[in-house]
Amino acid sequence: MREHRETTASRFRGPGGGRVKIPIALRVLLLFTLIVGYGAPSYAADYTLREEAIRFESGGVTLHGAILIPKEPSPGRKPAIALVHGAGPHTREDQRDEAEAFAREGVVTLIYDKRKRGYSQIERSYDLLAADAFAAAQVLRDHPEVDPNAVGLWGLSEGAWVAPIAASRPEGREVVSFVVLVAASGVPPARQHSWNLENNLRHQGVSGSMVEAISRKGTRLLVGASLFAEANHDPVAPLENLRQPVLALYGALDRIQPPAESATIVREALERGGNTRYAIRFFPDAEHGLRSSPDGFAVGERLASGYTRTVASWVKDAARGEAPERSVAGPVPQQARPSRPLAPLAWWESAWVQLGAMVVPALAFASYPATAFVIRLRRPTLRHAGAQPNLRTRWLARCLACAGISAILGFVGYFGFLMFTAASAVGPVVVGRPVPWLGLQALAVAAGVSTVLLAASWRSAIKTATGVERARIGVLLLGGMVFVVWAVYWGLLYP
Repeated sequence: MREHRETTASRFRGPGGGRVKIPIALRVLLLFTLIVGYGAPSYAADYTLREEAIRFESGGVTLHGAILIPKEPSPGRKPAIALVHGAGPHTREDQRDEAEAFAREGVVTLIYDKRKRGYSQIERSYDLLAADAFAAAQVLRDHPEVDPNAVGLWGLSEGAWVAPIAASRPEGREVVSFVVLVAASGVPPARQHSWNLENNLRHQGVSGSMVEAISRKGTRLLVGASLFAEANHDPVAPLENLRQPVLALYGALDRIQPPAESATIVREALERGGNTRYAIRFFPDAEHGLRSSPDGFAVGERLASGYTRTVASWVKDAARGEAPERSVAGPVPQQARPSRPLAPLAWWESAWVQLGAMVVPALAFASYPATAFVIRLRRPTLRHAGAQPNLRTRWLARCLACAGISAILGFVGYFGFLMFTAASAVGPVVVGRPVPWLGLQALAVAAGVSTVLLAASWRSAIKTATGVERARIGVLLLGGMVFVVWAVYWGLLYP
C-alpha cells in the first residue's frame, strides 16, 4: 500500500519536476477513487453465493450442472433442492433466476443441463427423466453442507410430472424429503396441449372450424402418428403415491395448462393417497412459469412477487417437519373454459389414412399437368379437335389440379408451423380467420367446386376426348372426390 501511495503521489510534480506536497485527505480521496474505479468489482456481482460445478451419471449419460450455496454462515447444515426443467431442451441457465433467488434465501440449489440423448419431441421417457432428477437429489444429499434429511425436488411444468415419479418410488422416498410443484398439470400432456392451442388461437381472434381442426384434431393426429411422446402420461398415479410434503404453486394467468382444474386434481390425488401435508398457492399476476404477466400470454422478466420467498420459507418449514397441512391460499383462477379429453383416432382418422387422403389426390392433381407435358413431348404435332375435351372441361381440370395441390401443400406447411409453434403466431386475422387459413379455404372451395362441375360435365367431356384424355380426367375426378372428403374433415370447406 505504501508503494502504491508513493507511485500515485509521484505523478504530481511542479513545472521544474519537483514534487508537490499533496494533503493527506486528498491522497485518501485519490486512493479511494482508484480502488473503486479500477479495483472494485461490478455492482451487479453477487457475493452472497458460492457456485460449485458438478457432474453426475444417470441413465448412461453424464449430466453437468452447478450447486449454488449461500455464503453467509449459519448453524448446522442447510436444506437443499434440485430443479427439474420443463418441456424442451434446456440448460442450467434457464433456471438460474430461480436458483439464485432460492440460494439467497438460504436454500442450497442444484441446477443441471437437461439430457439430450433419449429426449426429443418424439422420443422421451418420464421414467428416465425421473432417474436424472433422483440422481441430482442424491448429489445434494451427499454434499457436506447439506442436511441429508432435507433434500427436495422442484419441478416446473413437465418437471412437475417428473418430480413426483422420482419422489414416489421406494428409493425416492429415502432420498427426497419434500416436493415443490410449479404449474403441475393434473391432465395428460395431450389434453393439456389441446387446451393450450385453443387458448392461443382464441387469444389471437381465431374462431370457427380452424379452432377445432388445429387444437383437437391436430393434437389427436400427432398422438396417433406417434409424434407426441408421453402424450397419455397419467399424472395422478404418482401424486397418489407421494408421501412427502408437497407445495403446489400456480399462476392465475396460466394459459398453458388449466390451473384451477389442475390444482383440484392435485389436491384430490394427494388426499386419496392419504397425504394431507400439502400447501397450494395461487399467484394472481403470474403466468405458467410464475413470472409476472399482464395477461398470461406475454412473459415478463421478473419472477412473481413473493414466489421465491414463499418457496424458501415453506422448504425450511418442511425441513423442520413443520410443513402446514391442507393449506390453500391465494385467489383461485377463473378458467375461460375447462380442458376436454381427447378420444383416440378412429380407423378412418388414422395417420396412414390421413396420409393417403393427401397423397392420393396430390398425385392425381400432379398427374394432369405431368401427362400433358409427356404428351406434348411425344406428339408435338397433335392439334386435331377430337384429341382433347372441350375448352370448359379443360379449364375446370386445370383449376382443380392447380387449386387442389396448392391447398394440400399449403395445409401441410401451415399445419406443421402451427404445431411447431403451439399456434403462438397465426398471422394476420380477418373475420376470425388467419389470412393463411382463408387462403387455404379459398383454394379448397375452388377445388371442390371444380370437382363438382367437372363431374357434371363428365358425359359430354368423354364424347370429344381420346382414351388417354378420358383417363386423365377420370384420375383427376377421383383425386377431387377424395380431396373434398379430406377438406371437409379439416374444416376447409365450411366456416
